[in-house]
Amino acid sequence: MRSKNLQAAAGIALMLMGSLNGTAWGQQTPAPSPTTPAAPQAVQNDTTGQAGLPQAPQPVYTEPLFLRDTPGDYAKPKKAFPKVWAPYTSMDYPRPRLSNTPRLGDLMSGGKIYLSLSDAITLALENNYDIAIARVNLDIADTDLLRAKAGGSLRGVSTGLVTNTLGGTTTTITGGGGPGGTTTSTGGSGTGASGLVLSTNGLGPVPQLLDPTLTGTVQAERASTVQSSNLISGTNVLSQDTNTYNFGYNQGFITGTTLAVTFNNTHQTSNSTRTSYNPLLQSTFQARVQQHLLQGFGWGVNGRFIVQAKNTRRITDSGFRQQVIYTVTQVESIYWALVSAYEDDLAKTRALEQSTQLAKDNRKQLEIGTLAPLDIVNSDNAVATDQQASIQSKTNLEYQQLLLKQAIARNLSDPQLSVAPVIPTDRVDLGRLPEEDQTVEDLVALAYKNNPQIEQAVLNMKNNDITRKALKNGLLPTVDVYGFYGSSAVGGSVVTANNPGANSSGYGNVFSNLFNNTSPDKGAGVTVSIPIRNRIAQADQARSQMEYQQSEMRLQQIYIQTRMQVINGQYALTNDRAAVQSAQSSRDFQLQSLDAEEKKYKLGASTTANVLQQQRNLATAENSLISATAAYARDRASLLQILANTLDRYGISLADAATGTVVQKPAVPGLTAPGPTPVAKPLTASPEPLPNIAPTPVH
Repeated sequence: MRSKNLQAAAGIALMLMGSLNGTAWGQQTPAPSPTTPAAPQAVQNDTTGQAGLPQAPQPVYTEPLFLRDTPGDYAKPKKAFPKVWAPYTSMDYPRPRLSNTPRLGDLMSGGKIYLSLSDAITLALENNYDIAIARVNLDIADTDLLRAKAGGSLRGVSTGLVTNTLGGTTTTITGGGGPGGTTTSTGGSGTGASGLVLSTNGLGPVPQLLDPTLTGTVQAERASTVQSSNLISGTNVLSQDTNTYNFGYNQGFITGTTLAVTFNNTHQTSNSTRTSYNPLLQSTFQARVQQHLLQGFGWGVNGRFIVQAKNTRRITDSGFRQQVIYTVTQVESIYWALVSAYEDDLAKTRALEQSTQLAKDNRKQLEIGTLAPLDIVNSDNAVATDQQASIQSKTNLEYQQLLLKQAIARNLSDPQLSVAPVIPTDRVDLGRLPEEDQTVEDLVALAYKNNPQIEQAVLNMKNNDITRKALKNGLLPTVDVYGFYGSSAVGGSVVTANNPGANSSGYGNVFSNLFNNTSPDKGAGVTVSIPIRNRIAQADQARSQMEYQQSEMRLQQIYIQTRMQVINGQYALTNDRAAVQSAQSSRDFQLQSLDAEEKKYKLGASTTANVLQQQRNLATAENSLISATAAYARDRASLLQILANTLDRYGISLADAATGTVVQKPAVPGLTAPGPTPVAKPLTASPEPLPNIAPTPVH
């Protein structure tokens, strides 16, 4: 009998389960399992250059090119006309502005700074020191280009992120983010002896100096020399007055050619009786042209620094764009940390007010004898705990306000500014971003095009390739062909025994004879220099190959990291939205529970301990909601940073950021005004249907 009853119960259970599967549960879309085998798919964004596979889009170079924030163009020299002395005067660079822009003062009202997220970003573009320091790199890169155009070596430009702005984290934001939690650093980095590692970049045949050089020597010499014998000079003490006028012109050409012209002149008088001319005028002239035939030959070797400097200028532009994106994202994170601290302070204040009101009510009941003294102790302890929590929340709020100020201001010495509270006027909207509904491959392709790191890695590879070719040329022997033409002329007063000073010729005759081919000096030749074993050049050339391959692998690594970061960022928003919805539901439930418990307490059907417990539960739920909302806002900004489309989405002009003067304020999408103080929703006998419990599939 018992067995039959069990069989009947099992049958009823199976029937009920079948009906459920055919109704409510059958309507759910099952979520894909992470262990489900993947269906065959074509490669969408191959980055290795394999034939037959769709290739990743080329990075879009940062525009406008040659961002500049100063009136001067430091890639161009000073003009020598009409002021011929201008190239020999110093270039002045504007002193940095150390004061705040007027916009910050305009936001202050009634001793408070009412700040929207758009205002915070605008002020950061104008005042943030990280952006200001990175902005100078644009002009530093121009000076390297100016050096390269003259044939000089490159000094290099710092293109790394400036990360001296504090803030972006807070104790009120916990959790959030996608499943990934790793960080990355530059591949292949390290240090050698004394912390120094030298790259092959810049090595190879030394380019010709393209700026011509004019030299001149004017000298007057008066010498009296005691002679050991008067046989040569005809006197025991030889006195000579010598004036020298020597001039030279040197110039290199980008083909590996050098031109050297010398023009030397001497005017000499002497008391010697053996000289043929007194005074003696002597002039020599020579023009010499030399051409590299192997090592150092051609435009590619001698002009490589110009190409590298232009690439570095693009890298600097890209680095500045990366800096702006990074700082804007950091300021947004600081802003949401301030919002969470502000909301946390409001929640802690409400909790303190609730516990304080309960303690007052308990004292009234104690006076009329309807409450035990132990309940007073319990409620007073709750007030003390809430007071401590409120004090901690207020100090955190004040610190977050200071963090935001130092991120958007250049000077905090103004006492009114330093003590003015910052009131955030924006809250995040939980509406879905367009990026959340795009496929992974579409987002990855977008990141590949916009990512400044990819752009910089591609340009660095080009520079490394230029160095590799230069060091390959450096393996060759030095073979130079040269030719020269010159002449000499002598004049002055001819000294004869019968008529000293007869047949004198002036400098005009000497100069004429110098160029009439009466005394030519011409020739041509070849010089060869072959380093035996050539080990230094071999080592440098081999290392340049290694460094080029390192940069090639680093680029592929960035592609992989970018893909992982995009996927993780998309996961983060899915997780964060679910966390916010769960926290909202929990907060609403705790509000209703506290409201019900307080009503029961007033009717005498509950205890102080129960009410305090519900208050603690509500405080915990509010903290979770505040943290989850802030984490969602932070991760939303991080996804745009990964995709490198922050500037486009917010309407930020990179040219404005380069000048430090924002003409058009950014427009940050997905914001809403602060909501009212939450209250308990009324209970209903007809609740809303359950939401779909299956998580949204991640594309």
